[in-house]
Amino acid sequence: MSRVGKKPINIPQGVDIKIDHNVVKVAKGNLMLEQEFDPSITVEYDSDQNIIQVSRPTDNKNHRALHGLYRSLINNMVVGVTDGFMRKLQIVGVGYRAELKGSNLQLALGYSHPILFKPPEGIEITLVNPTTIVVKGIDKQLVGQVAAKIRSFRPPEPYKGKGIKYENEYIRRKAGKTAA
Repeated sequence: MSRVGKKPINIPQGVDIKIDHNVVKVAKGNLMLEQEFDPSITVEYDSDQNIIQVSRPTDNKNHRALHGLYRSLINNMVVGVTDGFMRKLQIVGVGYRAELKGSNLQLALGYSHPILFKPPEGIEITLVNPTTIVVKGIDKQLVGQVAAKIRSFRPPEPYKGKGIKYENEYIRRKAGKTAA
């Protein structure tokens, strides 16, 4: 049995759950997420205990893989509508900075031109200071994808560590040239 898949998902107060055929909808207030799941996986909502239980029909490899996956995806939806998700990015380098132009993010990363990034719907970008970017949203996958896209504009290099990195990311440093 999957250790992740067999754990029930506790539903906090105020979160509405709807399961229609192969779609789970999680809503709280005006925030709503939905996830389609494989028809062979069973998702049951127990309104008395306020939990969701995910189960699989057999122990074949495909069902075992999907069991834990859909449990994690549904749990992330519940956490997303209640608390939300956040990724912090740090900009390292002389003259490298970010600023907000309306809801768009403008980055100066040492190129001959500024980079203008328009966040997708459901994502909020804020700046703590000109070198710290915070990406927030209710969809964990989308928050991670946007953070990775921003990081890809100038990934950190191994010699001086210049570029955009995640908050707690360790950059493996290389030694530069030595004078002969």
